[in-house]
Amino acid sequence: MTHTKTSASEFSKIAHSATVVDLRTAAEVQTEYLDNCLCLPVQELSDAKFNAMLDDKGHKNEPVYLLCQSGKRAEIAVEKLQGKTGRPLVIIEGGLNALKASGLAVKSGSGKAISLERQVRIAAGALVVVGVILGTWITPYGYGISAFVGAGLMFAGITDTCGMAMCLARMPWNKARA
Repeated sequence: MTHTKTSASEFSKIAHSATVVDLRTAAEVQTEYLDNCLCLPVQELSDAKFNAMLDDKGHKNEPVYLLCQSGKRAEIAVEKLQGKTGRPLVIIEGGLNALKASGLAVKSGSGKAISLERQVRIAAGALVVVGVILGTWITPYGYGISAFVGAGLMFAGITDTCGMAMCLARMPWNKARA
């Protein structure tokens, strides 16, 4: 299986007829989405789920466009699916952010979810504050929490992967609501 990339402006020309799998969390998709997208969050992605979902919807061998907020989760999806699906995969460069910037109409949903990126910033900031408070007033070991979060942020910046985001994506508030 090979994969390619397409720009947001090129994708906009074929968006109405393309098979698109949105890799964001269900809560993010409920906030804003493209029409006729299939939702399969990257943290739940497996080749079996991916192929079954596309087969159920009648999508056989046409290219599958992978969409997320900025493009990173699409890259992760390609790595997970490497050699496990016969379908051509196409990453939409820049994700939903780039599609909106190119003028493609995005639907607003009823969801009020906080984006995963904002959730990470809120959680990291809260943990740093808790670590400083604990370190100042209770035990110097509390500073270790702040140091751990700082090291995690450095790792995320260097590798462009975030363990906290993957954990937060599995939280109940990021799941689809009935």
